[in-house]
Amino acid sequence: MIKIKRLFFILLFFACFFTSENFNGQKINQLDANNQRVGVWKKYYSNKRIRYVGQFKNGKEVGVFKFYDITSSVHPVIIKTFYENSDSLYVKFFTLKGKIETEGVMKGRERVGNWKYFYPDGIIMSEENYKNGKLHGPQIIYYQDGQVTEFSNYKNGLLDATSSKYASNGVLIQELTYENGELNGLAKFFELDGQLLETGNYKNGLRVGNWEYYMDGEVATEKEVRKKSTFTRKKED
Repeated sequence: MIKIKRLFFILLFFACFFTSENFNGQKINQLDANNQRVGVWKKYYSNKRIRYVGQFKNGKEVGVFKFYDITSSVHPVIIKTFYENSDSLYVKFFTLKGKIETEGVMKGRERVGNWKYFYPDGIIMSEENYKNGKLHGPQIIYYQDGQVTEFSNYKNGLLDATSSKYASNGVLIQELTYENGELNGLAKFFELDGQLLETGNYKNGLRVGNWEYYMDGEVATEKEVRKKSTFTRKKED
């Protein structure tokens, strides 16, 4: 008799447990009185892998949403952070192995503000700035050791003002001037040791006027500079 009572209470416990699980499960993918999404929502691909999970309030996304690739549910490939009373969200893109690739702010479907891009090992590769979905402001590209390799400026999606390139040792090797995406203005090219190699001006993407050439810090002709450059390349090969 005692064993029967014990078995009865055990069965009653598990019945309550599974009822609670089913009840909690029903709270997922719910609609409120106004037929708007509310609470936690989960969606799945046709292969039963999870597609995304996130929370809604008054029919709008709030907080963190995680999106997964159809081939794997191990790591999210996109994480979006939504804010109440804002049309902007923070987005992070990842590889299937969970390594970060890109992160920044989006407004609707357009990128805005500062965006960062990463090497496979997670080291920052470049930074860009956007306005209304177009490059606008500084763009910085880095070597994998963190040294700057290129610094440029953009205006409404086009290169503008000074653009500089650097060797891996930090020495400036090129400095160009852009206007509306075209080379316009002073240009300078340098040796790997930092000495000036040539300088002159561009107009509408073409070289104009007199250009000055240098070898080992001394004024030289274009022919002499080209000859030295050709010899150096052959020697390196």
